[in-house]
Amino acid sequence: MNSYQLFRRSRIRLALWYTLVMGGILGLSGFGVYRSLIQSNWTAMEREMESIAGTLHDSLEPMLPQSGDLTGILQQIFPDLCRQGQPCNHNPTLIQRHTIGISDRSTYYIRVFNYRGELLAFSPNHPLPLPQTLNPTTWQTFRSSRGTRYHQFTTILHSGKLNSQTAVQSNSSWGYIQIGRTLATFDAEVNRIRWILGLGFPLALTLVAVAGWWLSGLAMQPIYESYRQQQQFTANAAHELRSPLATLLATIEAIVRVPPSNPQQMQTMLQTLERQGRRLSHLIADLLFLSTLEHQSSSQVFEPCCLNDLIDDLTEEYAEFSTLADINLRQEVPAEDIYVLGHESQLYRLVSNLIANAIQYTPKAGDVVVSLRVRDRTAWMTVQDTGIGIDPAEQTRIFERFYRVDSDRSRQTGGTGLGLAMAQAIAYHHQGSIMVKSELGQGSCFILELPGVIKPKTRLP
Repeated sequence: MNSYQLFRRSRIRLALWYTLVMGGILGLSGFGVYRSLIQSNWTAMEREMESIAGTLHDSLEPMLPQSGDLTGILQQIFPDLCRQGQPCNHNPTLIQRHTIGISDRSTYYIRVFNYRGELLAFSPNHPLPLPQTLNPTTWQTFRSSRGTRYHQFTTILHSGKLNSQTAVQSNSSWGYIQIGRTLATFDAEVNRIRWILGLGFPLALTLVAVAGWWLSGLAMQPIYESYRQQQQFTANAAHELRSPLATLLATIEAIVRVPPSNPQQMQTMLQTLERQGRRLSHLIADLLFLSTLEHQSSSQVFEPCCLNDLIDDLTEEYAEFSTLADINLRQEVPAEDIYVLGHESQLYRLVSNLIANAIQYTPKAGDVVVSLRVRDRTAWMTVQDTGIGIDPAEQTRIFERFYRVDSDRSRQTGGTGLGLAMAQAIAYHHQGSIMVKSELGQGSCFILELPGVIKPKTRLP
């Protein structure tokens, strides 16, 4: 399986898992919202029914007789209700509808029972068939013969004046009133919510799947980029190692064929072997050093390092080299010593690489200036030259391993293309940064930023 198929399969799995998890979360959330909406609507409906029943109860109780002809009383109290065993008035006036407190007769209905549970009166629109005897359960939900569901509330009615005999017979109650309503609108609302959730969930799941595919691509992009860089690094390392190895093998074959009578040619070949062997050793050491920095596995402890002394030592070390190259190397450092916490050997190597590059890529009679300053407890070190400069298109890649702006010249000077990569790795290891400003034909300026400047009480040796 090639790398493209491997990354594609991993991306598909990641997207599927994301869709599955988000789908589960959306499903549970949607079900919770659905149950909350249904419960809140049901509770609001029951409160409304209780409110209507309470209004009727409080309005009717003072008017209820202790005894007498109940039919006549009901005719006065409920003029639009159908009395048991008598014709119904199906066209009540507006005033009559408001008399009993319910204007929406298409939704609500009323039934009145005496204390023995016998039906006395009922609304014309009450569902059929309903039992003629009382079911004293407070809340009831049932379905009519036409399939429509109804919800019903039952409460007790007490007369205004009860004698002891009536109280005993009716258990202190005059009778019962039932307020019911059709659940057609409620069921329609429930179905509407179900349709919304039923159609919205697949759409949301589709959007989640698309988002999962996009996010998995974003998540795997750094991994793919790292894998691509590792492949490039492996190819570059193999190429860099192959060149000195090929030279070594060719020199060894030549040594085998050189007759013992030619010691001068033998000496030249041995020197070539030594040079290429050192090149291999330096390359391997640089690779190991880079690996150590990238994995933060250095066992050394940060110690105060004087940057003034470091620059003094390096300018002195490269003085002869710059003189031979006809380069004017100088430093500009403050009189006050500047200390930072770090690894002195690593910082030495970092600045050494910058100075060496500046001298190598600056033509004769040019200048290389190493300067140091402090601002906001941050040390700023610059290595500026008047060399050939770097093309803007190349400036973003010069810190890559094995990358050379001018490969031929780098090989002639013995460079491996790891110097700036190591400089950047050392800067990151010290929580700093390194950047470059350059123009073709005008020179380059490498800027090193090291935070955490400290001030020791005494100058360290």
